[in-house]
Amino acid sequence: MRANTDVKEKSARIVSSEEERLILVDAEDNDMGFMSKAECHDGNGVLHRAFSIFLFNEQGHLLLQQRAAGKRLWPMYWSNSCCSHPRERETMAVAAARRLQDELQTDSDLEFVYKFIYQASFGELGSEHELCHVFLGRIVSEPGANETEIAAMRYVSIAELERDLAETPEVFTPWFKLEWQRLKTEHADTLSRFTGCG
Repeated sequence: MRANTDVKEKSARIVSSEEERLILVDAEDNDMGFMSKAECHDGNGVLHRAFSIFLFNEQGHLLLQQRAAGKRLWPMYWSNSCCSHPRERETMAVAAARRLQDELQTDSDLEFVYKFIYQASFGELGSEHELCHVFLGRIVSEPGANETEIAAMRYVSIAELERDLAETPEVFTPWFKLEWQRLKTEHADTLSRFTGCG
């Protein structure tokens, strides 16, 4: 997959660490305490709160990011526009806005769509085990990649995305594939408002 170079100048600010404390939750999304990011992702993972953001431009194209090579889990895999976690005592709204600035130097009015639990292991390096809140939004200003988090970015039409998912599913993160499938099948009306595809 080729990268899109029509973006702001890259930054290299360090915006996350393995020591930051994440919010543990139960299956109903109730707070259950806090644990370091490293511990949350060790072994099979410990269930914690997270979010995934899908950003679309005016043409209804989705912004994809390729995760940086330094990522512990799924480095250099392609994924949705932005993914992260609220930190200890941080609200979802504050966390999402912070991360859009940290990773992409942009912001968006986000629309919550659904939340779900998933678990995925990346060999012996660790796992994601998240209760993930999924948001859709419009890009307000042209994004710029933080190279400590993102190796490359590109916009894709829905047709291009479907083709790439069919032909090379192995290059995408597991959560992105799960989320996209559910958006298409269970939230098609909401998705169509952002993509322009009915």
